[in-house]
Amino acid sequence: MEDDITITPLHQPGSVVDPLTEIARDGARQMLAAALRAEAASFVAQFAEERLPDGRQRVVHHGTGPERNIQTGIGPIPVQRQKVRDRAADAPPEDKIRFNSRILPKWARRSPSLDALLPVLYLRGVSTGDFQEALSALVGPDAPNLSPGAISRLTGEWQAEHDRWQRRNLSARRYVYVWADGVYLQARMEPQAECMLVIIGATPEGKKELLGFQVGVRESAQSWHELLVDLRARGLSAPPDLAVGDGALGFWKALDEIFPDTRHQRCWTHKVSNVLNKLPKSMHPAVKTDLREIWQAATRAAAETAVNTFVEKYGVKYEKAVACLTKDREALLAFYDFPAAHWDHLRTSNPIENVFATVRHRTVRTKGALSQKTAKLMVFKLVQAAAKKWRRLKGANQLPLVVEGVKFTDGVAEQDANESRAA
Repeated sequence: MEDDITITPLHQPGSVVDPLTEIARDGARQMLAAALRAEAASFVAQFAEERLPDGRQRVVHHGTGPERNIQTGIGPIPVQRQKVRDRAADAPPEDKIRFNSRILPKWARRSPSLDALLPVLYLRGVSTGDFQEALSALVGPDAPNLSPGAISRLTGEWQAEHDRWQRRNLSARRYVYVWADGVYLQARMEPQAECMLVIIGATPEGKKELLGFQVGVRESAQSWHELLVDLRARGLSAPPDLAVGDGALGFWKALDEIFPDTRHQRCWTHKVSNVLNKLPKSMHPAVKTDLREIWQAATRAAAETAVNTFVEKYGVKYEKAVACLTKDREALLAFYDFPAAHWDHLRTSNPIENVFATVRHRTVRTKGALSQKTAKLMVFKLVQAAAKKWRRLKGANQLPLVVEGVKFTDGVAEQDANESRAA
């Protein structure tokens, strides 16, 4: 009986042989092909009742396009675009039924996750000529869409996309709440006191969007004024109902000039930190507890009582800490005049802090010198990638009431409060 013979395929020296990755890649190819077929079949089924004069179905499956590779996190995956045909020959071009895959855009060459990785690598100092080498173990040694020329074209596309975003028309947009902050990233930028000025807005549907973004000086009212003027010039006429931010920003002065009707809400995270800075460290645990009694109070009256207690407890010996708290008393408690479901969102500027935590982590401790323009462009792409995962505001059904001008007392709409008292 002959011995079994095992044949080991040869591979080039220095190449990565990973059977598990190959299995995953083959499985991904099959799953993607099945998903594309199902998507096309679902589209055709939507028009099953559409018939030609001779009785034939108007919209039919029409084979596949040529095979091409999509670069993904597990390497290149060969795919074929599904084609759908509208057989109504006499239909004008504007009435033609066209199929556009959401899974595989017509000209896609990379997965979105890989596109999000490229600006990170660029910020980390990987030059355009080194992308293929840096990613060869991840996407395979023959990555045709990561050549220096392709990466240069991609950065050009990012610039064009950023320019379009900066010029977008805002006349049809409405933002109920906005969060503002100046974010220092240390992203290989020149050693200047400049940062990214960021405004995130919440729509009446509860969706968070990047509203404003430019390089400026965090405490400069002029920098914030320029950003807000630009937003208004592009059609943002309805003032936000509430703005949330740190008390040290020049943003507030600029906001009062451009949108004077917008209420102010100071960020409690920053305020707690500022108060603690004026007290001995040994007192911090107890003071944090006392401050928590204020911002977590169920009603404005209870919060006011907690403020008075804080003043009485610390005012004699720690006057500066008490003054730091009380000077923004009204702005710290503004959230009580809005739906209780939104309080977690409104008490802090965490929506911006959370978004930029990952970006800041990616860009800190980088070496070399990155121009201000390039840093802004790369961070813009990172924020765009993060925005796809932003969650809607809790209690989104309450937002239309805020837009309509319904008054809230301790987080409850006045009409609901009146009905409860009548009952």
